[in-house]
Amino acid sequence: MKNQKSESAKQPAGTPVSHNKRTRRKIDDALKTKVVLEALKDTVPLAVIASRYEVHPNQIAQWRKQFLGNAQMAFSGDKNAEQELEIIRSERDEYARKVGELTMDVEFLKKNLRKLGLL
Repeated sequence: MKNQKSESAKQPAGTPVSHNKRTRRKIDDALKTKVVLEALKDTVPLAVIASRYEVHPNQIAQWRKQFLGNAQMAFSGDKNAEQELEIIRSERDEYARKVGELTMDVEFLKKNLRKLGLL
């Protein structure tokens, strides 16, 4: 039996080895949703959908499982987010009030410094 060497072993030292690296295709959420909704209809086999969108059938099955696992979030909403939003709004209003107060103080001081001839 012959001893086979890899491609990189045949290259002289210091020579860069070229690899055929495929870049991953990034699929946006809108397309994932479209694919999953089509898969949920069960009118077309998963293999057909996979070839149509150039996605592996296992990937579609995984997206479908994730979609169904998180479906209740569409109706429940995030209650903590609503409380955080209210806190942020009240802080914003407080800052706006403080800016208004400081602006009035600056205008008052400018007016009086002009009267005294210091500005």
